[in-house]
Amino acid sequence: MDRNAMTDPSPSEPTGNAGQQNGIVTRRRALMMGAITASAVVSIKPALAQTAGSVLNCEIPVPDNSSMGGHIAADGTVVASDTPGAFPPAGRNFTGEEVRQAMNGRTLPGTSYDQSQAYVNYIRRLQAGQSGFTCYASLQMPR
Repeated sequence: MDRNAMTDPSPSEPTGNAGQQNGIVTRRRALMMGAITASAVVSIKPALAQTAGSVLNCEIPVPDNSSMGGHIAADGTVVASDTPGAFPPAGRNFTGEEVRQAMNGRTLPGTSYDQSQAYVNYIRRLQAGQSGFTCYASLQMPR
């Protein structure tokens, strides 16, 4: 008989306790799968928490660097600074958490209601390549 077969009988080989051996192998496999699953959960959960935290702390400039000096119209477009009813640049970046709250009805910090709405409209119009787009896109992902 093969030396490995003596030390590690497989469930397909006939032994005196074949039914019992199959049960042990099944339990052993179940325990191994449980250990693998537990380690995956342990490593994935912190990564998801870190991702959620970074999304809330990312920043969105209003307007982005390519549009500096422009003002924000009520519909979110960047317009000339002498456009009536347009709002000046925010003067600071907004965090993902502040933007998320503003999209749910609150105002952005340090802004009036109308100014906040114009800035949120600007943020909603962000496209790939603009500063803050990745942060905004991350806010749109379900958690």
